[in-house]
Amino acid sequence: MAKKYDFDYIVIGSGPAGSAAAFGLVKAKKRIAIIEGHHYGGTNLNTYDVPYSVALDFSHTYSKILSYPEFKHQDFTFSFPTTVAKQLKATINTHGNSEAPFKESSIVCLNGYANFLDKHTIAVGTQKFTAEHFIIATGSHLKIGDIVGTESVNYLTPATAIKLRRLPQAVFIVGGGSTGCEIASYYAELGAKVIIAESSSRLLPREDKEVSSLLTDYFTKHLGIMVLPNSKVVTLAQDDFSKCVIFRNARTEKMVRVDCVVLATGSEPNLNHGLENAGVKYKPTGITVNRYFETSTKNIYAIGDCIGGESSTDRSDYEGSLLAANIVNKTRNPANYSGFIRSTNTFPEVATVGLNETDLTKLKRKYKKALIRLDTTTASKIFDFNYGFIKIISDMSGHIIGATIVAPHASIMAAEFALAIRHNLTAVQLASTPRIVNDYGYAIKLAAKKLAKK
Repeated sequence: MAKKYDFDYIVIGSGPAGSAAAFGLVKAKKRIAIIEGHHYGGTNLNTYDVPYSVALDFSHTYSKILSYPEFKHQDFTFSFPTTVAKQLKATINTHGNSEAPFKESSIVCLNGYANFLDKHTIAVGTQKFTAEHFIIATGSHLKIGDIVGTESVNYLTPATAIKLRRLPQAVFIVGGGSTGCEIASYYAELGAKVIIAESSSRLLPREDKEVSSLLTDYFTKHLGIMVLPNSKVVTLAQDDFSKCVIFRNARTEKMVRVDCVVLATGSEPNLNHGLENAGVKYKPTGITVNRYFETSTKNIYAIGDCIGGESSTDRSDYEGSLLAANIVNKTRNPANYSGFIRSTNTFPEVATVGLNETDLTKLKRKYKKALIRLDTTTASKIFDFNYGFIKIISDMSGHIIGATIVAPHASIMAAEFALAIRHNLTAVQLASTPRIVNDYGYAIKLAAKKLAKK
């Protein structure tokens, strides 16, 4: 008997969400295809997480070496093409832009951009394919906003900013969020003059004020970065010699010339796939889904950045895996986002788990907190690094509901708080956990002890 559809499931997008869903469905022996219009593996493997990890590890290490007095008069040089080559090698090693892992799992790879014709039919280029079910995992793209002149200026994006083959003398970064701060850190640590403009009143506006204050202080005093809060970039222009940035600050317009401009202005969902033809409802902020990632069209699901909310590789992978598990096991388990870590890979690193004070103020929830500065720890004296703190937040009964860490290796320490929040542990239980005294992580014990006494 002939099959009614070409595939049981077609997954649109091969990033962390789409990949997790496709590989999870293989277990149910479904006929699966995955559509990719750019790089297999998505931004995680090809343009952000993996290459940024390589680039920032290099810049942090280079900057740290130069901070030692013993090396002050040494001539350390590096090759930009070599650092870019290391990024590419890491991408290849993690199967970036490769169809092989999918084909090895008997997943059919369809190359091109997808456009729905109806709820069971999709076009990929000049070809048409049908499926009983679709999973939309199309990710997001750079949100440029209303800056004038972007169509005529060769600006950089987060995807291209760390792939230059020579170090620019002066860089202007538009956007002081997580990505903007990472790019600023990268260039400044390697020796470029950096200006970073943020339209809100502080860097990392999603984090608590102590984070913004500390990172701004470190950026200005140790990396020479010029931080411009409350600054909205309105116009870009360029000539044969430089690029011109016009920004508005305190009701006055100012102009600066630089070698390159990086737009780190956030992202917005990829929605241009003929969703209307399939009856899939969406808003500019993302595709509308219920707790089980079901869209308004019964046979179509959506996961990852295309549904809006927190943009995170970890979250996207989790959503893809959860959806596949629900399909395979015929269950309806809703997503549980407690304990997910949000990190910024500057030096010092910033990591937030659960709720922070900014969130709790908006929610008007009562809470208790304790903060321990790194300069009170033995590790700070050993490694001669004083910038950072650990702040723990609990509900009024003492159960951990959030933590903010600014420290070397903050994202590693944050895993302990993810466990605590996920399993409803208390400050007393966290304080009783043994730790290495001469490590920055010992500040967790000190903060938990302080919180347990409140």
